Parts: sequence; C-alpha cells; structure tokens
Amino acid sequence: MRKNRYVKALLLVPRHLFLAALAAFWLIPIVWLVFNSFSEFQGVNIRQFFPETYSLTAYRLLLFDSTDTVARFPVWFMNTLQIAIFTCIISSSFVLMVSYATSRMRFRGRRTLMSIGVILGLFPGFLAMIAVYFIMRSFGLTNNHWGLVIVYSGSSGLGYLIAKGFFDTISETLSESARLDGATEMQVFWKIILPLSKPIIVYTVITAFLVPWMDFIFASIMLNSGIATDWTVAIGLYNMLDRALVNSHFARFCAGGVLVSIPISILFVIMQKFYVESITSGSVKG
Repeated sequence: MRKNRYVKALLLVPRHLFLAALAAFWLIPIVWLVFNSFSEFQGVNIRQFFPETYSLTAYRLLLFDSTDTVARFPVWFMNTLQIAIFTCIISSSFVLMVSYATSRMRFRGRRTLMSIGVILGLFPGFLAMIAVYFIMRSFGLTNNHWGLVIVYSGSSGLGYLIAKGFFDTISETLSESARLDGATEMQVFWKIILPLSKPIIVYTVITAFLVPWMDFIFASIMLNSGIATDWTVAIGLYNMLDRALVNSHFARFCAGGVLVSIPISILFVIMQKFYVESITSGSVKG
C-alpha cells in the first residue's frame, strides 16, 4: 500500500511541474509590468527584469502631471468607469430579466427566440462592428460615451443562457406558492427568485462590468475623433506605446496597467463575500 502511494505521488510530480511552468509563464509578464511601474527610468528596459532604482515618479506623472497633453489618465479612468457602471446596471438587468422569462414563463415562440439568441451569440461580435458603427454614426452617437453604453448593453440579453440554467435549478414550488398568495410575476421575480440567486447575480455583474472596462477594439472604432479627453483607459494606454512616446511613457503605461486592475480587484472582493454567503446560507430556511 505504501509503495502504491509513493508511485502515485511520483506520477503527480510531472503534472505539478507542468502546471507550475504554466503559472510562471502567466505571472512573469504581470510581475515585470508591476516592477517597471515603480522604475525611475521612464523608457523601456528589456535588459533587466528588475529596475535599478525604484520610484513613484510614473504614478505621480500619470495622476498629477497636468502639463502632459498625451497622458490624461484621470480623465480616461473616469470615462471608462462611468461607461462600465451604466453598462453594468443596464446589462445585468437585461440578462436577469430575459433569463427569468425564458426559464419560468411559457409563451408562443419561446423556444424559437431562445434558439435565435444562442445562434446569434455564436457569431463573433467584431463581425458586426462596422455595420453598428455606421448605424450609430447616422444617429450622431459616435464619439459619444452614451453610444458605447447603448452598444455594450443592447445585445447583453443574448447572454441569458448561463443565468437561465441557474434559475432552472430553483424549485418551481416557491413561485407557485407565492402566486397562490396573490403575488404578481414581478413580485415573484424580485422577492423570491433574486434573493436566492446571488451567485448568478455576482457572475452577471462582474461579467457586465468587465466588458466595457477591458474593451479596446470597439471603443477605438467608436471614439475616433482623436481628442484625448474622450478616450477610455484602453485607448489611452495603447497610444502610450506609440513609437514617438514609448521611450518617455512606458513606465506610465505600466503604472496605468496596475491602476486599471484595482477596480476589478475591489469589485471581485466585494462580490465574493455575497457569493460565499449565498452558498453557505442555503436557499430555504425553516
């Protein structure tokens, strides 16, 4: 028995070494970016992994240097935060309502609509970007943050499938009991289903927030006026890597990458608390 245990342990060594190598490949660029954000040297240093001297100069210049007309990080950050917050609220509402309707309601054409939604979700979003751009331009919504919110939120309901699967696991008897007591469909949704659905709400909120926060391609198509104060964080940081700017702004680019990760980390920590509580508390209490 002991010999078999040693053999199994030895067989696990290559697997763990492989996973450790993958983790190292994934973490090395992130660690390098973080250390370079604290470098005194503002250009690209590929000869050394760790900076020779450490400083907060890049963060100071990025956040407080009002004379730099290229790096307008506070403005970019607020633009992206506003777009992400409004998109998160609207998209999460759409996804949860569509998921509830397809899970609990029975109406003509329900299966057809569900199939169409799944099929449309299989197509890459960038295939429709040019068409969407011309439509938005005809309404005067390009170079407009509300235009981005509309586009990000408009098709969010197509991502109903995961939330619908979760709603399907909630006992139908709870809804039926509430209806027998005179509750409307809206009251069932708000007072019965949503309180039991914190895990999927957390997933939906985080996903909806990440889409505009991390998007570069569509934001660069919509915000193409060349005015730096209109950009999102992704566009602004990318432009710091321009050949004419990279030697003086690379450390600031790294600092911006670190700062961008902070709201996501805070959101995840806050929402994780509700996620764990909802799982440990149970769905029905006597």
